[in-house]
Amino acid sequence: MVTVAAMFHDQAHPLIARLGHYVRFSADERAMLDKALAGPTTTLRQRRDLIREGDRPRGVPLILEGWAFRYKTLEDGRRQIIAFHLPGDLCDLHGYILDEMDHSLGALTAVRYLEISRDRIEALGAHSPRLTHALWWDTLTKAAIQREWIVNLGQRDAIERLAHLFCELFFRLRAVGLVSGNRCDIPLTQTDLAEATGMTPVHVNRMIQDLRARGLIRWKGGEFEALDLDGLCDVAMFNPSYLHLDREGRELDAQD
Repeated sequence: MVTVAAMFHDQAHPLIARLGHYVRFSADERAMLDKALAGPTTTLRQRRDLIREGDRPRGVPLILEGWAFRYKTLEDGRRQIIAFHLPGDLCDLHGYILDEMDHSLGALTAVRYLEISRDRIEALGAHSPRLTHALWWDTLTKAAIQREWIVNLGQRDAIERLAHLFCELFFRLRAVGLVSGNRCDIPLTQTDLAEATGMTPVHVNRMIQDLRARGLIRWKGGEFEALDLDGLCDVAMFNPSYLHLDREGRELDAQD
């Protein structure tokens, strides 16, 4: 186990980078965040569960490295992926109030995460209205993402669904500094994409080939490149406003 401080002493913490898209914090508030994020981290192997449906939640998992995913499994084994969690994502900010989980949270890749206690989360809100607003924006953004996924499943056709998901992941990764140029890692399998978009793996493969043939993407071995990001957004009818990355809380910015 390593401490968060040791991991991020030379760079912005991914959660602070994400929250900074909503509002600018004071030095004292950054220190409060640093204190809340102090502590040992846990590493979990790929395809293992952080917490399972029916378990009692403890704290709030914060993804530091790797990708996690939220999912539901039917009695016959079919699985629906209902969210992807990237570095800097808080999983279930208020989930600790539940008696038991109503879904599972798994490690898509090897994951390093920090479990933040209920006391630390509540202390942040108690001592800083600005931090409270930032955490609420974060929660509301996750709800907005869920709404877009519902639209994806209900209204967009196959190629629009896949293009929209690629666009969303690209913009979210860019928000925490994990995009270089138009390249990033998207470590998903075609089965993962199928379970997130309501398609079969075979149909997903056809749509990927279509996007490649149009000169919109390059994706191999988990390495993704948006060859024509505007074109990809056009196919998806993608509007990034639901990700709320334009510092909507700027009127609350700290001045120091």
